[in-house]
Amino acid sequence: MAVTDLLDLQSLARVPADARPRIAPGEAGAGIVHLGVGAFHRAHQAVFTEDAMAAAGGDWGIVAVAPRSTSVVDALRAQDRLFSVTTLAPAGRSIRVIGSFAGLRHAAGDPEAVVQLLADPAIRIVTLTVTEKAYCMDPATGRVLLDDALRADLGTDRPPQTVPGLLIRGLIARRRAGAGPIALVSCDNLPANGHRLRSLVEHLADLTSMSGWVSENVTFPGTMVDRIVPASTAETLAVAAAELGARDEAAVSAEPYTQWVIEDDFPAGRPAWDRAGAVLTGDPRPWERIKLRSLNGVHSATAYLGALAGKDTIAEALTLPGLGTVLRKFIAEDVAPSLVPPDGITTVEYGEQVLERFANPALGHTTVQVAMDGSQKLPQRVLDTILDRRRAGATPRWGALVVAAWMRFVQGSTDAGRPLPLNDPLAETIRARLASAPDTPAGVVDALLGIDAVFAPELAGDDVIRVLLVEWLTELDKHGAETTLAGAA
Repeated sequence: MAVTDLLDLQSLARVPADARPRIAPGEAGAGIVHLGVGAFHRAHQAVFTEDAMAAAGGDWGIVAVAPRSTSVVDALRAQDRLFSVTTLAPAGRSIRVIGSFAGLRHAAGDPEAVVQLLADPAIRIVTLTVTEKAYCMDPATGRVLLDDALRADLGTDRPPQTVPGLLIRGLIARRRAGAGPIALVSCDNLPANGHRLRSLVEHLADLTSMSGWVSENVTFPGTMVDRIVPASTAETLAVAAAELGARDEAAVSAEPYTQWVIEDDFPAGRPAWDRAGAVLTGDPRPWERIKLRSLNGVHSATAYLGALAGKDTIAEALTLPGLGTVLRKFIAEDVAPSLVPPDGITTVEYGEQVLERFANPALGHTTVQVAMDGSQKLPQRVLDTILDRRRAGATPRWGALVVAAWMRFVQGSTDAGRPLPLNDPLAETIRARLASAPDTPAGVVDALLGIDAVFAPELAGDDVIRVLLVEWLTELDKHGAETTLAGAA
């Protein structure tokens, strides 16, 4: 078969038997709506859900909803909702086709269809991977940001344009339809993501006279999700085509490791995710905290320092002399004392596993990809660690280095002068602050600490942290990341 053929139900019969889906599209009815059809969902929850249905049955097919872009939805429609996941291990790769999608929708193109979908009694779970900014919440305070778009979603009859607006309008329609209880499940990398989603929805419910119904019919299980999923590239598609003998325009790749920890609070049932390897628990918060601080925090540290040193990928960054030592000190001296890990886990051992995963050269995870949206990621990944250590009277030296590296990164160039992109919701604010600041490390630190959407007042006013940031930024400005790391190690 020529690789010009597209992956679909017709070509599936010619795909190697061990790569074919365990559940074919349409074999299971829809039971889940998922908002956000990005690469991570396709390589993580979609795989867990297919494995759960294969193990225990049930109509838990996923209706995948793209909030904005149509590109992935269009590709999946052309492929009968099939896509592949290539697992990239240092020793080699393997591929499988996933068939857990029972439907596809485009929220921006037909939001009312999504609202009606949320009112369908067959839908008993809504999961989300929409990134931090789509929740319309202040990352520093957790308050709901009622901008014009969200106010219009709440106060007018026009089709909803925001994710929170879509959710509350769907719940209103569900109440009217008498469709029964439902679980809303955030799978985004947010601290206490279930609690945050609950706070968001309950706030909107108060504004729309839905409070009583929401409290009686909606749960918000917290989760911790973990799998490294690089952005798909032309190489990703070429590898999938070579393995499948068919083109897959929605192909994704990922590391071998995958984990999903889920608070078991589903009023209308759930797939047998535990049969697929997920951890069902009464409290996912210890898992969330160790992952956000030990994995995501270390990921961000590697990205900023690596990008400054001119390293294109996370694996390449870890070859920098001294970086591994500095990251281990960050984990052992700052992160580990700031949290209580899950039973049977030690933070230092968890950190060693993280560094081993990051060193996988097959992933090609780029430093600039991990570095994007830093203003949204830093608070939960690094700043919470620093705050906890300061409250304990400690001096979080290594956490301060990570923040200083971000401050150097957002200035827009590597140590060798190569431009760096600033892909961030607060990009204009950051640029404006830097443009009006004195061109000194102290000037930059003071300007950026003044962004209260990133830095809580307790942290921004901490003289110890300010001194550490100025010291580290001075070192990075004078000597560059590579020399700074070698000296710090």
